[in-house]
Amino acid sequence: MFQFIQQQAELDNVLNLMSRCSIYGLDTEFIKVDTYWPKLGVFQINVDHQIFLLDGTTLDLSEFWNRLYQAEQNIFHACSEDIDLIYHYAQQKSLKNVFDTQIGMSFLGHGLQVSYQNALKQMLEIDIAKDQTRSDWLARPLSSEQMQYAANDVLYIMQLAGKLKAELEAKGLYQFAVEDSNHLSLEIAAEVPKEKLFSEVGNYRHSRKQLMQLQQLCVWREQMVKALNQPRSFILKNSSMIDLVEKNPKNNFQLSQTKDLRASIVREHGKIILDLLRFLPEPDHWPLRIARPIKHSSKGVTQYVDDLIEKTVISSQVPKEVLMRKKWLNTLYHHVVFQGREQDLPEYLLGWRYDILTRPIIALLNKDIDYLSTQMKVMN
Repeated sequence: MFQFIQQQAELDNVLNLMSRCSIYGLDTEFIKVDTYWPKLGVFQINVDHQIFLLDGTTLDLSEFWNRLYQAEQNIFHACSEDIDLIYHYAQQKSLKNVFDTQIGMSFLGHGLQVSYQNALKQMLEIDIAKDQTRSDWLARPLSSEQMQYAANDVLYIMQLAGKLKAELEAKGLYQFAVEDSNHLSLEIAAEVPKEKLFSEVGNYRHSRKQLMQLQQLCVWREQMVKALNQPRSFILKNSSMIDLVEKNPKNNFQLSQTKDLRASIVREHGKIILDLLRFLPEPDHWPLRIARPIKHSSKGVTQYVDDLIEKTVISSQVPKEVLMRKKWLNTLYHHVVFQGREQDLPEYLLGWRYDILTRPIIALLNKDIDYLSTQMKVMN
């Protein structure tokens, strides 16, 4: 039913098959418990209805990564971690040929995060076991249970994708789902600019000085985790950084009282952390405060926006939670208030949503600019 590939010559046979068939069902098994970068254990591929388990601990997969970028389509379920792993090992980003069956399920009204197990049950009436999730995928030899588990993750994915495609095309939604899949792939590729790292931790309640402190802590943490190949939480959790800038400790004793801060970090890096909090650039170089979320426009316009979204749900047949998320709507509020450039909006809002929803919402909010601007001043 499947082949476990550990020798380079055997991989060449898989690559030859991939050159004749360019649509692949894919999944990965990896370990990322105590490292920043994932450690690949097994890469599963369904190509031309044949299942291969590629040994990530022994094989040179350089050419395999190239084939994925050249594929007609790469099919995953819940692809975020898989694509992140591919980007790391392939040392290239922007995979633009993705179909995520989890996203396909969401367009059919099954929710945003349906599991692969539940997707198979709901769409194909197939039950698979998920009892090897926490296995050690780097240990060798793999057990027969582990290999069967890994094989099952791609055994049915082409069948699932085919069923989803048929149902999505019947509603005119397949290309929308593919587009959102590729937006997610590009979103995973996008790194937060070094000078904006504070925005991933701070919020509108923090002063400019606190944001500058967070920025220095974030940059130092990023350097440390990449140099040591450790998870961010092993160095400084976000909760610790927020506690640090809000309490502003002056010595190691006060530092040791910081929320979620490991004693070993205080011992080894306490002085550096205290210096990062204390020695700051001139205030002119501090970040601007983060804008407070705008939860609504004026009463009338809020109703118009809600009505527009509901009408678009009906006309497009796209579930509301897929069509417009709260964070995107808040982005549109800020876009209007701060007169942003449309090309800087999230790709999701510039794709198929643009004509049917994004542009009409912007037009409505522009009519409400006085209220929104006043609300922003009051909040800050």
